[in-house]
Amino acid sequence: MKYQVDEKGYYGEFGGAWIPEMMFTNVDELKRRYLEIIESEAFKKEFDQLLKDYVGRPSPLYYASRLSEHYGSKIYLKREDLNHTGSHKLNNTIGQILLAQQLGKTRIIAETGAGQHGVATATVCALKGIKCIVYMGALDVSRQAPNVKKMKMLGAEVIPVHSGNKTLKDATNEAMRDWINNPEDTHYIIGSVVGPHPYPDMVARFQSVISAEMKKQLLEQTGSEFPTRILACVGGGSNAAGAFYHFLDDEQVELIGVEAAGKGVDTDETAATLTVGTPGVLHSSRTVLMQNEDGQITEPYSISAGLDYPGIGPLHAHLFKTGRAKFLAATDEEVLQAVLLLTQKEGIIPALESAHALAALDKIKMNPDDVNVINLSGSGNKDMETYLDYFGY
Repeated sequence: MKYQVDEKGYYGEFGGAWIPEMMFTNVDELKRRYLEIIESEAFKKEFDQLLKDYVGRPSPLYYASRLSEHYGSKIYLKREDLNHTGSHKLNNTIGQILLAQQLGKTRIIAETGAGQHGVATATVCALKGIKCIVYMGALDVSRQAPNVKKMKMLGAEVIPVHSGNKTLKDATNEAMRDWINNPEDTHYIIGSVVGPHPYPDMVARFQSVISAEMKKQLLEQTGSEFPTRILACVGGGSNAAGAFYHFLDDEQVELIGVEAAGKGVDTDETAATLTVGTPGVLHSSRTVLMQNEDGQITEPYSISAGLDYPGIGPLHAHLFKTGRAKFLAATDEEVLQAVLLLTQKEGIIPALESAHALAALDKIKMNPDDVNVINLSGSGNKDMETYLDYFGY
């Protein structure tokens, strides 16, 4: 339990529920009931069945032989990009829609950056016939147009947010305002391991299927369920939390999170929270965030909409503080080169977010017998316009 949440919702000094009085009813209901619901046999049965038959799990653990040859070390890809809707996000939205039904909620709201969580939320709302509203920064609406169209086709109402720098932070602010105003009938499906307790723990539990499968697949393919290291991109950090979850207490496994350096950590255009941030409160939990001397949030920047966030989940802040995980940062340029390398070595086009983990392979020392697992959290289909512009095709 060293790295798990405590009964008050803290990971060490990070976490908790720093909420205004108007949000107390919503958060308290979740806090009181989420474990009893998600640990019930009926919930587990439907959750597992949907992961298998609807999401398409288990996702493959693929040995990337040409990429391994390139780096002189064994590299495996956990193929979350092959899930229905093209990312890891559906693992969490399936869990939360079942929870919302048990709580008697009839309206769902969500925030989204890259659009993958928005699509995953709209998908489960269509599956269950529940009204869906997705808040999305106006900038992200324009740079992730295909996902916006998918959400609308699935029946969701997409509301562009024009405040702030019109990205993920601003979408989250608007979703929280909506939830405060509609406590009775609305459940807020948060897409990452951020927000007030119990969200960071709840989302990590739903995403932990990634590392549970990884252990079985590694044992089958390598003879040991323990890899040398696991690498995952980190914005809020849900895919990394899922990939790390069942290895947290196995100290022999190196955990590496990779943030978005943007134009560089020494510039004003970055989203590398743990490199440039300081402790504070963001979106109702105590964590590390990008802020100025007056405590005002500094606007983040990343080419990847899903990592364009000025904070990080409290679990990751704790893993960073304790040294259990190492956190690196990759620039836009490094990430785009990593995209091209994977695409041309393995015939797999990754999401911009996932490619941050790939870019970190150039920053670490690997031995020939090391087993390196990269959580390939999403497909590059949504980023094709960016790739075509950059590579000049």
